[in-house]
Amino acid sequence: MLVLGIETSCDDTAVAVVRNGNEVLSNLVSSQIDLHRRFGGIVPEIASRKHLELLVPLLDASLREAGKSLVEIQGIAVTQGPGLSGSLLMGLCLAKVLALTHQIPLIAVNHLEGHLFATRIDHPQLEPPFLYLLVSGGHTSLYGVREWGSYRLLGKTRDDAAGEAFDKVAKYLELGYPGGPLIDRLSREGEPGRFRFRGGLESCDSGDFSFSGLKTAVVRRYASLPENRRKERKVIYDLVASFQETVIRTLVNKTLRAARQSGFETIVLGGGVAANSRLREVFPERTRGMGITIAFPSLSLCTDNAAMIASCGTFHLLRGETSDVFVEPEPRLALG
Repeated sequence: MLVLGIETSCDDTAVAVVRNGNEVLSNLVSSQIDLHRRFGGIVPEIASRKHLELLVPLLDASLREAGKSLVEIQGIAVTQGPGLSGSLLMGLCLAKVLALTHQIPLIAVNHLEGHLFATRIDHPQLEPPFLYLLVSGGHTSLYGVREWGSYRLLGKTRDDAAGEAFDKVAKYLELGYPGGPLIDRLSREGEPGRFRFRGGLESCDSGDFSFSGLKTAVVRRYASLPENRRKERKVIYDLVASFQETVIRTLVNKTLRAARQSGFETIVLGGGVAANSRLREVFPERTRGMGITIAFPSLSLCTDNAAMIASCGTFHLLRGETSDVFVEPEPRLALG
């Protein structure tokens, strides 16, 4: 089964062709980071216009790389939400035109479920039950998964998502955009124990997260430094390393606590922050000898991509779950 995936939830334009749900024949992504960097964040109008410009060329290139034509495609999977309304609309418009013109089934996909299927591409043997930690720029949530397609929300952030906190701290410290990869890289030069921070709800039994207070604590600590020390590289490296270590510690502690409470022996991660090098170190370290299996997506599938949308769409298509051409964007679409 060949499924075409289209992903335009935010600022990445992506098109992919996937066979049988886990064989990626092409997976092209055009990033808009350089366009938005000077604004310190994503400008929705610019993102929408760039999607409009890039989608058709990426579609042609993705089919060509896969060695397939539209007449061979058996399903078109497209992100319905959550995301930016204008960006979602661009992908849905293309998907609808292709579905109508070529009489191909259309599958509207939840972007959050798509991140889970990114990990499934790399771990095709993965089967429920497991605990799913979705950690990205817009979401930090825990889900209990007893079977594919059925998700129970166990906790979520009450304010900033982890990736959002990375971006905001980096912006305040004038490090650049996007903040996650920059802080990850700079933290390798710093001492994570120099500044002591606590994550919000870190010791709470609830599955919920909170990173807004941590972000504020970092800002205040930086502002309290003598002016001549704020420009010292070592101070910045230590500050972001301490911030990152607190975020990672909070994510790991909360996830392991939820796993113990719910009896899960497998933890699956998804989302852009799953690419963080420190997170990928700490989880295996903390779970060694505990009988808990950790499944990460490969680095190329952590961030937004269309292969995960095609894989998720294949799952729903095989279950007979398709969408009509009147489907609309759902910027606040929930999972579970």
